[in-house]
Amino acid sequence: MMIATAGLAPRTKIVSAWSFDVFDTFLLRACTTPDGVFERTYELSGISRTCPNVSASFVQHRIQAESRARRTAKEKRGGSEVHVAEIYSYFPFKLFGLARRDLNDLVESEFAAELELCRANPDMIRQYLDMNRAGHRVGFISDTYWDSDRLARLLRACRPGLTWDFLYASCDHGSSKSETLFATYLSEQGIDAGSSFHVGDNEKADIKGAKRHGICPRYYPQATAQLASRFQRETALFELLCPGGPSRLDHGARTLRRMIAARSAGKSPAFHLGLTVLGPVMAAFDAFIARRCEEISGPGRKVALGFLGRDGFLPHRIWQDLHGMSSAYLEINRRVSLIASADTMQPLVDLLSKVLKIDAPTFHDMMKVLPPRVATFFAGFPGGIATGEALAEALPELIDPAEIVELAAGLRARLLAYLRHAIPGFDDCTDLVLADLGYSGSVQKALRRVFDMEGIKIRLHGAYLMSLDDAFDDLAAEDSAEGFISDLVVTPHVKRMLIRNVAVLEQICCSADGSVRDYDGDRVLREINPRPACQIALAGEIQAGALAFAASAEDVALDFGLTPYAAPEIAARWCAATLARLLLLPDDDELALLGTLKHDVNLGTHALAPMVDGDFIRRQITARGLSAACTSAAPPMWLAGSFTHLSPSHAYLYTLFGANRLPADVFEESPGGPVQVGLFRASGEATLETVTVHRTGLGELRVRIPVSRAMGIAMIALPLPKFAAEGLLHGVTIQTADDVRDAAESQDVTGIAAESLIYAGIQRNGDHYRAETEDGCLLIPIASMTQDIAIYSVAITPLGACPK
Repeated sequence: MMIATAGLAPRTKIVSAWSFDVFDTFLLRACTTPDGVFERTYELSGISRTCPNVSASFVQHRIQAESRARRTAKEKRGGSEVHVAEIYSYFPFKLFGLARRDLNDLVESEFAAELELCRANPDMIRQYLDMNRAGHRVGFISDTYWDSDRLARLLRACRPGLTWDFLYASCDHGSSKSETLFATYLSEQGIDAGSSFHVGDNEKADIKGAKRHGICPRYYPQATAQLASRFQRETALFELLCPGGPSRLDHGARTLRRMIAARSAGKSPAFHLGLTVLGPVMAAFDAFIARRCEEISGPGRKVALGFLGRDGFLPHRIWQDLHGMSSAYLEINRRVSLIASADTMQPLVDLLSKVLKIDAPTFHDMMKVLPPRVATFFAGFPGGIATGEALAEALPELIDPAEIVELAAGLRARLLAYLRHAIPGFDDCTDLVLADLGYSGSVQKALRRVFDMEGIKIRLHGAYLMSLDDAFDDLAAEDSAEGFISDLVVTPHVKRMLIRNVAVLEQICCSADGSVRDYDGDRVLREINPRPACQIALAGEIQAGALAFAASAEDVALDFGLTPYAAPEIAARWCAATLARLLLLPDDDELALLGTLKHDVNLGTHALAPMVDGDFIRRQITARGLSAACTSAAPPMWLAGSFTHLSPSHAYLYTLFGANRLPADVFEESPGGPVQVGLFRASGEATLETVTVHRTGLGELRVRIPVSRAMGIAMIALPLPKFAAEGLLHGVTIQTADDVRDAAESQDVTGIAAESLIYAGIQRNGDHYRAETEDGCLLIPIASMTQDIAIYSVAITPLGACPK
């Protein structure tokens, strides 16, 4: 086969070749996205000193300058390819205190940023060298504003000694791969397209462009569509929750995730979640724990490390895999430690007040005694089940404090015997680091009291994934606690939102065993584990993915020249964004995977609480409004997941609320016009009452109708055509109490079954309705009332024009 080339003599020998895209294929950047190069340019150029804290503006102006340069080139030359100097000619120099003569300095700064951030991709190097040894011609074809000379310098800087047979930069030829650059390459090099290959990451330029010219493409995507979407959400959350710092320079953490994910294709969704989301967070947390241990170590100190069960199970497994058997897994929970530390009744009262529900057998299992007055107390409740709050309030009158102190002393002795077995050389330790998912350090504080009671001088240091930092001011002078994701990483508002949704993370990270209740020598006595086997298996699969990431992260990072944990504060911010994305903005696959999990509270009850309940959120919004729904107490345990069940937009609104970025005057209700509703008694007597129609920031209408038991109302007639002749009815809810204020604030919201509603003169199809006459009404039957006040709330999205 012969190929005639324009302007060149025909070649007598036709060869095959392998061409490689340069950026995001042969070269990878150690930043979250390609425009991280611009962020580093801002730092290297010196503008960060003369104009601090405006990196986002610099990056956006650099992007806009490129857009204007390409648009102008298209208009003037018919092609949009430009050199980097042309781009900076459209940059607003004066804004950043520069002059036109600084153009070359900006170009040099950006090229220095490329040299610093680019890494040769070992996977591509191996393929490149294999093709070269096999006798193929090899080289590069890149859509880039860097000319071939600079591109060559960059390639050799990343891979010293690298050679090639050809190198094409689009800006030198005025045409991209999507246009005529492939044709130029084939013509000039005399390449047989049908027996040649092109490797690249861009589906349009590299894959479709190669195919159009008969070249066999090899797709090398940077990430799957699902992972790319998660990355995009993470970036949005980083900028929302961690403002003020560079958002694209992560020392290669995201590049590391992409490369490990690419090498682990074909795994289960649960494994992939652990590999790409949980594993990166836990690997960074492991590096934080290692730094904490190193900081605490010193002359004359013997430091031991213990991971608190059950939530510390996964971090402990990762530590073992990376560091060997240099730590202990300590099955100590809040309940055991608080009881063991009790020298008065108060710690037990504090503990029980946090229990949702408890019965006599559970109390006996916790305390090893059941005094007659306690048994009588439980017998006075339906089914023998009381709330922990009621028991805590009554406890001082039910049990002798001296008996509590004696029981605590016994548990304390058993706890210390267990610690001496679990931590080799325990009595010689000077410092004990306690690693856990964290929050307020209740176990650490209780252990401090236990140690003080027994005269044990070991200092205690918390190393927590997340910390409620205002809870640590009362630590003993020589003890310490530090959170990886502290209030210096995200604000206290954000932290509390994350912890409100952390139950799903706890279930993923914890062991398959039940929670500890006592000790017998070196043996741990555990509660019955109420979680279903399928949930335990799912957590195990996610953990396997996290372990796989941690096991390969160091080698892959070295292979690519990445240092993801070199800057602890940057690693912490990106882990906060990664974790927040999972907890606050899960995608549909994650919601389906994790939404069925149950949370075992393990504070004196074997009950399982649901993670997700979308109907609960819908009822809360209908009855109480969006902001009130955002403050709902558990259950459901995964509030953000419940908002996501309604829609991703609802989840993002919840996130904005938690970040204190949801203005009430925009998203809360404002009063509209009045409407008269009919109240019908069982006798047939009717009265008219005026209520207000409210409009929400989402364009929905709310009508709330209070009725009292004394009124004897049997039916409410709501004249929908008067304020929304056509719309979507989201539901009717009921709140009850003994006064109007308590009813309006009650989180106990029930919904009226749709089939019990009566549409008179109104056509209905599912949630959609349309009034057929001006007298049409929605008839709402009144349920039997057990309290004095009931508030009926109706939520509607109006369609079409609303009556004035």
